[in-house]
Amino acid sequence: MAAAPPSYCFVAFPPRAKDGLVVFGKNSARPRDEVQEVVYFSAADHEQESKVECTYISVDQVPRTHAIMISRPAWLWGAEMGANEHGVCIANEAINTREPAAEIEALLGMDLVRNRQGELPVRRSWAPKERFSHKTRN
Repeated sequence: MAAAPPSYCFVAFPPRAKDGLVVFGKNSARPRDEVQEVVYFSAADHEQESKVECTYISVDQVPRTHAIMISRPAWLWGAEMGANEHGVCIANEAINTREPAAEIEALLGMDLVRNRQGELPVRRSWAPKERFSHKTRN
């Protein structure tokens, strides 16, 4: 399998970004003809012991998730990048390895982006510091 073309994330902080804003972005290494959606999901309360249906598997849901806006390929559940209502941002990056992939259904890297930002920690996190603690525990 050929290596994925590079994709890069960037962040610009004041004074490089105007008006005291922080700018976060990412280019995509996805195929040119793949439909990309920008989607908003409202904050939500969830039933106890409910599940989140990801691209190939389901995972446990939490009682409350935050509002998010994500960019994702239309065919999958995950996301290339996004942000939650508290300003927590995350993006997917390709990592090439020599280790063979497991032959089991699992979360995709883009599922982890949405999980970390959408249905799991980022949609579950109030602030960037709290979001970081989720990432380091998983």
